[in-house]
Amino acid sequence: MVAARPKPAYNRPVKHEPHDHSHHGHSHGERDHSGCAHDPARAQGKGVELTPARRLVLDELCAAGGPVGAYEMIDRVAKVTGKRPAPIQIYRALDFLVENGLVHRLASRNAFMACGHGHDAHEPAIFLICDECGSVTEATSQDATQNLTALAARSGFTTRAQVIELAGHCARCRKT
Repeated sequence: MVAARPKPAYNRPVKHEPHDHSHHGHSHGERDHSGCAHDPARAQGKGVELTPARRLVLDELCAAGGPVGAYEMIDRVAKVTGKRPAPIQIYRALDFLVENGLVHRLASRNAFMACGHGHDAHEPAIFLICDECGSVTEATSQDATQNLTALAARSGFTTRAQVIELAGHCARCRKT
């Protein structure tokens, strides 16, 4: 008979109170997440419990300030923890964060980006992606929300996600 193995610590939910991680080179509680709508209270308000692994992935996305591919995320997590996580662990964390509206997937970049607005999951996330410099800006639009909701309703369609990617040139690149 094989004894049941205990759940690894990284899969257990944790409370989202600020705590010191300066020995890892980052701090969940004091890191500047400007431009990132992630915060523990927001996740808890949505009924989302983040495991330490999911929290670390979300923190790293917020710190990146832009799109991050899954394999780049593996490197970022390895740098913080000193251990290289399995790709499936990162993909599962990213999928969970996307499903709970904390992260968006950019299909054209095959990358993920922390939600910058904290909007509801049923609201569209609009990304302005510069072909020249690669910058990505998240935007919201009440008009787009209303129009897309009406379009889906007329078609009898129920949306799971509304992600719009607009490619072009940002104001800075247009000037050069």
